[in-house]
Amino acid sequence: MPDRAETSPVSRFQRLDHAAVRRSAANLQRRVEARFPGRSLWEVGAELVALIDEVGSNEGDSRRRVRAARVASRVGMALVLLFFGGAIGLAATEIAASPDSLTVLDWLPLIETIINDVVFGGIAVFFLYTVPERMERARVLRMLHRLRSLAHVIDMHQLTKVPERLHQGSRDDGGLGLTRDEFTIYLHQCSEMLSLGGKTAALFGEETTDGEILDAVGGIETLTSDMARKVWQKIALIPADENHG
Repeated sequence: MPDRAETSPVSRFQRLDHAAVRRSAANLQRRVEARFPGRSLWEVGAELVALIDEVGSNEGDSRRRVRAARVASRVGMALVLLFFGGAIGLAATEIAASPDSLTVLDWLPLIETIINDVVFGGIAVFFLYTVPERMERARVLRMLHRLRSLAHVIDMHQLTKVPERLHQGSRDDGGLGLTRDEFTIYLHQCSEMLSLGGKTAALFGEETTDGEILDAVGGIETLTSDMARKVWQKIALIPADENHG
């Protein structure tokens, strides 16, 4: 009797919803732009939304190249099978035409030819079959690299925002140009954007079992979690009294 867990459909609560991640990122980007229009953090949020759109899109040059490579690889596999199948068929026909006239020494090169055709044909078919997979892996890894860079850009936006600069005046005077509440909200939004970066990485792992991709996804999730943790530590250091110090 088959395992019930293997035959039951996957619940929508067991998968990360691309639309929900995209909606959360877009809402965050709008909130950042509305609250801090003079700072470029909202532009980073727009880049994150664009990357999420790219994850869920079936269009784009990279996608089209992968689809074209998949079609070409299937055609190539058919031609390889036809060629080597024809070679094996000719060898078998030669054997069937005069089985009594062939000695043991005559059989050896024919058998060797058949084995070589099967081996090299199998290698060629395997290579052609994995071409689209390798292209898809390279495409996803390029996007994950962009996401990793984006996480570092988000981290740079909060890196110099320290509580000690909160009461030093305007940005021209070396201060943050933010009130205590604005500073807290800004750090919260950086943390939220980092978290959404981790969720974006997780979207790549929904449809693949490729170990290299899953390792890259796990690395980005760990990176964004560590960065967000540092932001929360900074939030905890914000003085309760804005007029303090």
